[in-house]
Amino acid sequence: MNKTVNINLAGLFFHIDEDAYLKLQRYLEAIKRSFTDSQGRSEIIADIEARIAELFNERIQNNKQVIRIKEVDEIISIMGQPEDYLVDDEIFEDEPQPSYKSKLKASKKLFRDTDNSYIGGVSSGLGHYFGIDAIWIRLAWIILILGAGTGILLYILLWILVPEAKTTAEKLMMTGDPVNISNIEKKIKDGFENVSETVTDVAKNVSDSVGTAAKNVSDSVSKATKNVDFKKQGNSIKSSSKTFFDAIGDIFMFFFKIFAKFIGIFLIIIGASTLIALIVAMISVGVGGIIPGLDLVDIVNAGNTPVWLVSLLVFFAIGIPFFFIFYLGLKILVNNLKSIGSIAKFTLLGVWLISIIGLIIVGIRQASEHAYDESVIDKKELAITAQDTLKIKMLGNDLFRKKIGHSSSFKLAHNIDGQKTIYSSDITVIVKSTSDSLASLSIEKSADGRSYEKARERAQNINYNYELKNGTLFLDSYFTTDPKNKFNDQEMVLVLYLPEGTVVNCHDNTKTFFPYRNYYGTIITYKDTNHYLKVKEDSVECLDCPVEEPRKELKIDVDVKGEDSSLKINNKGVEVKVDSAKLKINNTGIKAKNEDVKVNIDSDGIEIKSDS
Repeated sequence: MNKTVNINLAGLFFHIDEDAYLKLQRYLEAIKRSFTDSQGRSEIIADIEARIAELFNERIQNNKQVIRIKEVDEIISIMGQPEDYLVDDEIFEDEPQPSYKSKLKASKKLFRDTDNSYIGGVSSGLGHYFGIDAIWIRLAWIILILGAGTGILLYILLWILVPEAKTTAEKLMMTGDPVNISNIEKKIKDGFENVSETVTDVAKNVSDSVGTAAKNVSDSVSKATKNVDFKKQGNSIKSSSKTFFDAIGDIFMFFFKIFAKFIGIFLIIIGASTLIALIVAMISVGVGGIIPGLDLVDIVNAGNTPVWLVSLLVFFAIGIPFFFIFYLGLKILVNNLKSIGSIAKFTLLGVWLISIIGLIIVGIRQASEHAYDESVIDKKELAITAQDTLKIKMLGNDLFRKKIGHSSSFKLAHNIDGQKTIYSSDITVIVKSTSDSLASLSIEKSADGRSYEKARERAQNINYNYELKNGTLFLDSYFTTDPKNKFNDQEMVLVLYLPEGTVVNCHDNTKTFFPYRNYYGTIITYKDTNHYLKVKEDSVECLDCPVEEPRKELKIDVDVKGEDSSLKINNKGVEVKVDSAKLKINNTGIKAKNEDVKVNIDSDGIEIKSDS
């Protein structure tokens, strides 16, 4: 059991093993001793600590993970030991110097180079990234802007989306140099030398123009540059010389950040509300009885998959993507939000894939319950002859449904004994003529199943009643079955065979149970109800339907003649003559002709003749 230490490195909080902490402390102290007399010592050490903190942050999976000696050794191997290279000004001389090469190959990252920028540093950053001179990138922008104008929008997008290289480590990554102590020191010293040379050049120019007096000023300035805080002065100069384009960039970034915050809030609301709804639904289904109508779900669950398992699979299949939407919204709002770690991400991905596969299996299992559609037929004779008059009426049940009418849906109800039962009105009534002396009723029950036997068993378990009493056939407008049979597209077809000559009257409440057209060979449709009909061979004769009066033929007779033309209209058709041309239209077709052409259009087609 080892003791742990909490440290704050470059503004980031870490848990570190005591032995690892001591080794890291000795390493940092050695680096500080190496830069005792170096220019910009504090800036170099600050950038080194920031880089070490960044490397530590990449290696930990969560905020409770402890940094061990292994991680410290990895960081030291990347950053290098102080004794591996020179740390004084000799490193910048032309003589070859021993240098430390990182074991890891440095990779470039895209940043905006504002140190060499005209507007926002996009072109210079792209030049570093692709290894070409920035002037060619700038020429490409000019061509895009002058050509189609799309360059402006693209430049603005890159200006907003590509980060600026602010720290020394980011500037090294921008150029593809390894981010180690040697390069950090060299980069900072280069910056100080550039400032020192600039100030010295200015002083020299002043000295040449004003003489000896100015030379003294130059000497003073040159000496001052060795002691002045160049980082502070450089920031002061940069702040005072901020360009117009920098201000425009800040405005764009301001509005972009506001827009991003709104997007983040929107994603958080969507993700959180969906997750809460899924959690409530899953708990309700798991407890059972909380959600009304949950027993209906169990009835259609022909595959007998546990409802709690389906709800759990649905929760993960939908909830995990919305969790990442919620997490993305948090990442947009909170800049330094801790990552959930690769292990958690891959675990959630695996659970999501398992849930999707599970739902597919459940769906296939449910679909297989409809693989077979089988039926059973029960046919019984009725004491109805060709000389009888039969009335047909549907009966309802107040316990199930008061309104009588055809419906393909189902309902869970309680019978007179208080037991649950599946109730449906998916019944179709068909009437056909027969040459037999007695009428008969064929009851065809059908259902689906994963096998022939299962489908037939479900069909046989359908309960249906009818009664013939005093010349009236009372048919139940519903059928029932036990909930254990599940609802699997159970339906019924009643085929009533009536002897030729029988008179039948169908009550008005039977209308919705008859087909709308002559389907299944029925001789009675919904429009024939509430009439007395006499059964004939494959048809019926309405005995009380209103008799339509014969249509009176309208006689048309128009005959108009002129000097060169004539018009004749009568019941035979229309005939027009103009000079030598003639047009005739009647029930056989259209005929037209003149001196040169004849046209005949009838049921056989089009015929055209000409003298040529």
